[in-house]
Amino acid sequence: MEVGQKKSSAAVSDVGAWAMNVISSVGIIMANKQLMSNAGYAFSFATTLTGFHFSVTALVGLVSNASGYSASKHVPFWELLWFSIVANVSITAMNFSLMLNSVGFYQISKLSMIPVVCVMEWILNNKQYSKEVKMAVVVVVIGVGVCTVTDVKVNLKGFICACLAVLSTSFQQISIGSLQKKHSVGSFELLSKTAPIQATSLLILGPFIDYILNGTFITDYKMSSGAIAFILLSCTLAVFCNISQYLCIGRFSAVSFQVLGHMKTVCVLTLGWLLFDSELTFKNIMGMILAVVGMVIYSWAVEAEKQSGKPVSHSKTSMTEEEIELLKAGLDTTTVKDVEHGATKV
Repeated sequence: MEVGQKKSSAAVSDVGAWAMNVISSVGIIMANKQLMSNAGYAFSFATTLTGFHFSVTALVGLVSNASGYSASKHVPFWELLWFSIVANVSITAMNFSLMLNSVGFYQISKLSMIPVVCVMEWILNNKQYSKEVKMAVVVVVIGVGVCTVTDVKVNLKGFICACLAVLSTSFQQISIGSLQKKHSVGSFELLSKTAPIQATSLLILGPFIDYILNGTFITDYKMSSGAIAFILLSCTLAVFCNISQYLCIGRFSAVSFQVLGHMKTVCVLTLGWLLFDSELTFKNIMGMILAVVGMVIYSWAVEAEKQSGKPVSHSKTSMTEEEIELLKAGLDTTTVKDVEHGATKV
């Protein structure tokens, strides 16, 4: 009975993490659209805004640690620094890729992250995928591609930036789960350690990167009360978005997080049609339906792997805090969920 309650509680927590990420991510996209579009407040300083996001996140982490709400475990500084560098390269490369490439090629580069993450996890962690999971990933990628990819134009500089963005983003997302397991740290705890490093570097370099992208310094922007309000809203949503990203990748995997990301794409397209009068064609609708079908197949395939109890090769060297708590509760003789590999271990 107690084991069943634990499993039910874990399922509720999983759904909560997914829901928090979808709601906060879609919310921040809608807020940023109003903040950054010419029809809104024309605040076109995306990299600096990301620095604001991590500054608020770091402040929340500092308050949490000071109040004793979250404990602090040691993680080598060089690992935190390396992770922060990769994460910032990802942010910067994504912005440059969007600037240098057509929207169609930018979307294709984002879609390529799922197969890239799969290959990188196979190389780095010897992770294996069933044919059902592979099929579901293909269906999701095709579906999102149909509803988002339009014109596709490629140039050398844009292609290099897109490759750098895809590789750095994929590696960063894999590293989140790896660091959590290696050092047995929680999602929020790891975020509170990396956020100050990312915030500092982005606030220093961000204005110069934005100048290259836009030709305007942030000091030349005329702030208004409405712009400040939307910046604060964006930063607030970013805290929940960042926390839920670490929660999702820590509980599931980088591949699952990428599939979730395309669920957000479908939500954004739908909300854009409802709130901003964006055009929604038959092609968009069919693509979204296909993407949702792929996500359902993916969920079924992952659950089928869990139920089958099929062993998966991996190189896990540590347990997450959730697993440690289960062991402390005396459940070490029962089945414990391996959140990284979607399998079970006895």
